[in-house]
Amino acid sequence: MAPSFLTNSGASEALTNANTMSGASVDEIVETEFLIAGAGPAGAALACFLTSYGLKGIMVSAAPGTANTPRAHITNMAALGLDREMLKVACDGEQHMVHTRWCHSMAGEEYARIYSWGNDPRRKGDYERASPCSPVDLPQTLLEPILVRHATWHGFTTRFDTTLLSFVRDEKQRITATVRDNLSRREYQIRTRYLFGADGARSQIVKQLDLPLAVKPGQGLAINVLVRADLSHLVAHRKGNLHWVMQPDRDHPSFGWMAIIRMVKPWDEWMFILFPTRDYDPASANPSKEEYLQRVRQLIGDETPAEILNISKWYINEIVAETYSDGNNVFCLGDAVHRHPPLNGLGSNTCIQDAFNLAWKVAYVHRGIAGAQLLSTYSAERQPVGHGIVTRANQAFRDHQQIWAALGMLGASLEERQRALQELAEPTIAGRERRQTLQKAVAHTAHEFHGLGVEMNQRYEGPGIYDADEADPFALPGRAAEDPVLYYEPNTYPGCRLPHGTALSHYSPVLEVSRGNRRRRA
Repeated sequence: MAPSFLTNSGASEALTNANTMSGASVDEIVETEFLIAGAGPAGAALACFLTSYGLKGIMVSAAPGTANTPRAHITNMAALGLDREMLKVACDGEQHMVHTRWCHSMAGEEYARIYSWGNDPRRKGDYERASPCSPVDLPQTLLEPILVRHATWHGFTTRFDTTLLSFVRDEKQRITATVRDNLSRREYQIRTRYLFGADGARSQIVKQLDLPLAVKPGQGLAINVLVRADLSHLVAHRKGNLHWVMQPDRDHPSFGWMAIIRMVKPWDEWMFILFPTRDYDPASANPSKEEYLQRVRQLIGDETPAEILNISKWYINEIVAETYSDGNNVFCLGDAVHRHPPLNGLGSNTCIQDAFNLAWKVAYVHRGIAGAQLLSTYSAERQPVGHGIVTRANQAFRDHQQIWAALGMLGASLEERQRALQELAEPTIAGRERRQTLQKAVAHTAHEFHGLGVEMNQRYEGPGIYDADEADPFALPGRAAEDPVLYYEPNTYPGCRLPHGTALSHYSPVLEVSRGNRRRRA
């Protein structure tokens, strides 16, 4: 049985021949210049960027297809140039991402609400000045097919159900990767000049390179429950794509202490992200689908019919690789080298930015426009960004603990939690202090929900940036100096993001390719 392929007319002759290799042995080798392991946002975006320079190759993915659950969704103002196509399936920020709120249930009492993603009237001008594009909500289930299709049409052959097992390099630095077709269980080899590890949090390439990882203690387990339920009657007048649901005055199952309810499709498909209690043991506990559905109904808070579509688990990590390459022709990107919770909406955006930085450098070296030493700047520039977003996303999650405390969620007993929630409404000094604590903690989440600075202030240093004639090249200007997470000030210092010209103002989404970081040569 031949390996499974998603092929395109631009595939190489060698690859086309390999597509018919029924009865082939492990000795048969497929030849290519570029091999990408992983077809998620990082790998598929890299393939798209490489094709923009006329480069072709092979992309393999151990998964049977593109993402089957929504996963990443917030797409900020610095991603990729397929905006027109993506706008057709994305949710507009001004219509569907207006607020984030905290409530007792979707139908119940609302504790607090904050403007999000550029919709605060006090911040709207900042976002419009930063870019003619706007944030959108684009689930990974819709993003990945667009990227893979574009890459395939323009020169990358994609093979799903294909696992990269290992690779070796010869004395000429040519790489031979051994892969397995997961349908036929047949192993074969692909010889390539460059290998890119976009193979996710359990990256085989990171493992084989033995890249050092900076690992901090994780913040526990989360359970994604994908639900079909028409909640339009509950959000028609308070439109938002994120809803924190907390019920301190009730007993709760250990697998669902509290939840974030995230819009997937307005307004009838939702992701219920459940946070278990600290003593929850996923190895021994095994809630039934009916138990999950009961918890979903409690979090909705009325009689709205609900159907569970999928259940999956993930861990809140704080991990970043200390380098993204071994200094030769193998490079890693995306979740393979930075793993963190989805707060601030930095996940797929950072993956795509890794791909953009890497692709143009590989293209320049491959075409002889630049020397091979340019490739060393990829890790030097992107690793500090990865470290920064891992730190920021985890801090954003920790910041929510003050909200949980103000609402009484951290009480050890039901009686303690009930007293705290009751105090929140009392006309007493203690009640006022608790309300002020809640208000201050909610206001601080602007660093998550209006973190324009952490999205746009990314700045590169290293041998690829010439700044010898700059008086103070590392000083952020204006309000960005006061709070680099909240605010962004366009500037043209080498290593900083080029200001997004208004000539592109006819594009309304966030997905464009013209962005880069300014460099200057001596």
